[in-house]
Amino acid sequence: MLVIRDPHQAAALLQPERLRLLEALGDPDSAAGLARRFDLPRQRLNYHLKELEKAGLVELVEERRKGNCTERVLKATARAYTISPEVLGTLTRSPDEAPDRLSATYLVAVASRIVQELGGLLSRAAAANKRVATMTLDTEVRFASAAARAEFAEELTRTVARLAAKYQSDAPGGRAFRFVSTVYPKPSDARSVAATSKE
Repeated sequence: MLVIRDPHQAAALLQPERLRLLEALGDPDSAAGLARRFDLPRQRLNYHLKELEKAGLVELVEERRKGNCTERVLKATARAYTISPEVLGTLTRSPDEAPDRLSATYLVAVASRIVQELGGLLSRAAAANKRVATMTLDTEVRFASAAARAEFAEELTRTVARLAAKYQSDAPGGRAFRFVSTVYPKPSDARSVAATSKE
């Protein structure tokens, strides 16, 4: 996955034709091959491919001689792309600016910070040919009532506080990790979203 952190790179990506080209370039292809697949003029495709290549979103795989021409074969530099909120600069909301920690706005701000921070970590790790140490817990809980959800939140808070205190270390050479736990209605569960909106 490539996390896009540069506004110019994001601008190069966010055009419908270029998105289609990136999807198609999961497997290497040339402008001529793409022109046949999409029934589009080769000159137009070449322009978009050059812009994508300039932005680092596609890369040259090989060059083939075909008569008097050289055919350039390209492929997407990643299988998936995510745009970091830092692309929006000061338009992105920081968790510190969302006073209500129980609000969806705060949760979105925290999620944005995660993408932004991990984007930077992934870039540096790739440059150093290393991996980023992460752990993700992802599960689903169906609560019988709002009261049960509140009890779960209290118990989870106590448990996390106890674990954090147990493993907190000021030892030299230790490294700080950010821990985030969230609970929100599962979007595909319309009843849960409706029930939440009434509470």
